[in-house]
Amino acid sequence: MSGPVLARRGFLAGAAGLAAALTLAACGDGGSATQASPGAAASSAAPAQSWTFTDDRGKKLAQPKVPTRIVAQVGAAAALWDFGVRPIGVFGPHKLKDGSKDPQAGNVDITKVTGLGNVWDEFNVEQYIALQPDLLVSSMYINGTLWYVPEKSKDTIEQVAPTAGIMLTGKSATDVIGRYEELAKSLGASMEGVPEAKARMEAATKELGQFKNLKVLLVSGGADALWVVNPPEYPDIVHMVNAGLNVVTPAKVDEGGFFQTLSWENADEYDADVILYDTRTQALKPEEMLKKPTFAKLPAVKAGQLYPWSAEAPFSYQGYATFLEELVANLKKAQPLK
Repeated sequence: MSGPVLARRGFLAGAAGLAAALTLAACGDGGSATQASPGAAASSAAPAQSWTFTDDRGKKLAQPKVPTRIVAQVGAAAALWDFGVRPIGVFGPHKLKDGSKDPQAGNVDITKVTGLGNVWDEFNVEQYIALQPDLLVSSMYINGTLWYVPEKSKDTIEQVAPTAGIMLTGKSATDVIGRYEELAKSLGASMEGVPEAKARMEAATKELGQFKNLKVLLVSGGADALWVVNPPEYPDIVHMVNAGLNVVTPAKVDEGGFFQTLSWENADEYDADVILYDTRTQALKPEEMLKKPTFAKLPAVKAGQLYPWSAEAPFSYQGYATFLEELVANLKKAQPLK
């Protein structure tokens, strides 16, 4: 496939919920999966207890005992981990090229889980079967489509164990975290540290209201394009807007409604006091974006009001407390630009 298409797929493979991801799945690149012993306990639930949970597809799951051998997409695994659930396997970006942990893995100890795939369209079905899982958990950006479960292997994966999907698109972070909390409780999670983290998240959320005078633009940089995200489709940005932030909404979004693609020559399409940039591994780093003349000349960039955006913070109170506290600290350094 052409360079621009591959670059666009690179954004999709880490971004929240983009319909084009399905048609671009065939462009997935290779990568090595983490190999680890699947000996971690999934939860402290009593094995004799029956289990039911209705996921966001409206699918009612029922098993004679609480699932303990859980495999999860890395974002879902990070959320569950913070509630006290310990998956035995993960798939999706969890390991960087140097072998260290990908930030998307949150607090997951990747040395204690089996990696089934590290990049888009990579999922080791044979390894998955060998783990003898009794539940697979993933977020959904498109209703009914489990994130990072390859289309080509979906039917086989669905036959191995029940699957649970948690919807992200069009919801606030608070809603999504609440759903992961419900799932974690049903799995017998310990909930250790959750009340304290929830209080931190609520305090940081209240602080965001003091920055209503700042116009904020959220972007992700690629080799050939700058993507401007569309706030209503992203739980973290919906949370920011609900808290009072003035976030730029692109005037025209691409098919699917998730973002607007701009050429780097048109990077000055929108005015903003603050620019938050995507920190995920596939996105351009600030020093790379600054090589683009139009971007470098933006008032927010020239004023040094370019700050990180943790685009896939774990959907847990711990994950969002940290994310929002860092955002508040950065916004305190900014001021409106005339």
